[in-house]
Amino acid sequence: MSAKTIMIQGTGSHVGKSFIVAGLCRLFRDEGVSVAPFKSQNMALNSFATEDGLEIGRAQATQALAAGIKPSVLFNPILLKPTSDRRAQVVVLGKPLEDMDARAYHSRKTEMLTVVKDALETLCRQYELVIIEGAGSPAEINLVDRDIANMAVARLADAPVILVADIDKGGAFAAIIGTLELLPPIDRQRVAGFIINKFRGDIGLLRPGLDWLEERTGLPVLGVVPQIDVMLEDEDSVGLESRRPAKPAWLRLAVPWFPRIANFTDLQPFELIDGVRVDFVRSPGELGIPDAVIIPGTKNTLLDLAWLRRTGLADAVIRLARSGVPVIGVCGGFQMLGRTISDPTGIESSAGAEAGGLDLLPIATTLTGDKTVKQVEGAVVGGRRILGEPAIDSGFCAYEIHAGVSVPAGPGEPFSRTTAGAEDGWVSADLPVLGTYMHGLFDNPGLRRSFLDALAAKKGMDGPLSDGDDFDSRIRTLSEALGRSLKLDELRRVIGLKTPETEDAGVR
Repeated sequence: MSAKTIMIQGTGSHVGKSFIVAGLCRLFRDEGVSVAPFKSQNMALNSFATEDGLEIGRAQATQALAAGIKPSVLFNPILLKPTSDRRAQVVVLGKPLEDMDARAYHSRKTEMLTVVKDALETLCRQYELVIIEGAGSPAEINLVDRDIANMAVARLADAPVILVADIDKGGAFAAIIGTLELLPPIDRQRVAGFIINKFRGDIGLLRPGLDWLEERTGLPVLGVVPQIDVMLEDEDSVGLESRRPAKPAWLRLAVPWFPRIANFTDLQPFELIDGVRVDFVRSPGELGIPDAVIIPGTKNTLLDLAWLRRTGLADAVIRLARSGVPVIGVCGGFQMLGRTISDPTGIESSAGAEAGGLDLLPIATTLTGDKTVKQVEGAVVGGRRILGEPAIDSGFCAYEIHAGVSVPAGPGEPFSRTTAGAEDGWVSADLPVLGTYMHGLFDNPGLRRSFLDALAAKKGMDGPLSDGDDFDSRIRTLSEALGRSLKLDELRRVIGLKTPETEDAGVR
């Protein structure tokens, strides 16, 4: 392997590993380093379709864009998409392999580790620096013999490890010391330092703890990263709890919070706009009377449709649609809006299962074993009453990731038409309801603006809402914050990159 490597591991899940990797990708890219992200195994329901029609974790796609490169399946060779509490669809090199339980998956560790090794070696031939992200904690002692995501990958890459702890959760010092204590000596020696993440307050009050940690471990604290007000895509729904908004808003969008919610990053563009609030809801009481309902994707349409009915949200959404509140379904949400969903071969349930949908769109959906994964360009052709007149004929870039075919079975019009001439989605002839398989639609500014303006006009609002900041400005804010809070020269030395001092001394 010719590239330099560094691995960002965490004391647990959701401590900010993906966030740190994305910021470092931009930071080193701006220094002129050819850099790529890598996560060997990602368990996530937020996924992305690459240009060549392969599926990877959304977080790795975001990190690639931060590095200024196109998302590739090499950045995330194994993606696990939970379908139930005990099973997950295993996506290998961007294509579904099969649904497995944990025992079946772990029995194939050697095969999976070979996939990881090959992808990593390819990246190391193509880039100067590969920033590797771990998964969960490296100190899960019940899983250490099956590891293909943490120290096993660090050993493959011969990478030094930086351990990230979330101080906002409390117990950061205990989490660091406990992690080190549980690592076998050979892996403990790989840990080169720590990053304290999500700090709020006076760093002077933290200094005694930092000094104690360095003295206790003999390893440096490479930085204390403040709580940064930048939103990037979450890997899973764990982050939704901390993102539930309390801000006042002129427009409120309600989103059912399914147990198996997927690609809820479709809603993120709205969360960045002042005056717009996105509420993820679990009951009719939380739903209330929003300005619009957006039913998101799911990894199991039939199970989450049953949940929607069980909670009473199904009936509440139907009432809202019939009262004139716009309802938009995306992917699995689109399937739920129809009349029927059938599963003849047992893709999500027992073979031959069939369920009635919300009957807000005249469509029939059949789940199939053939998974559609592709990027799409097209134009909106239907849905004026919901999206506003400017949206019609608006061009968009989006992507599809779904197993199923939905066929119109009644009056209405297609939602969009791709540049290849294919029609997608359906719009009700008499209700403000539309559905589409397109993820990432509202990343398109013109379409997003038209929809929000239509909602605002319905409420008699004057003047435009702010349009939020774009991805590039967010990732720049993150990288600049890391640049201020990390000991970059020390980090460069850990990685083996040249520092300004070595450059000035003529060291090559």
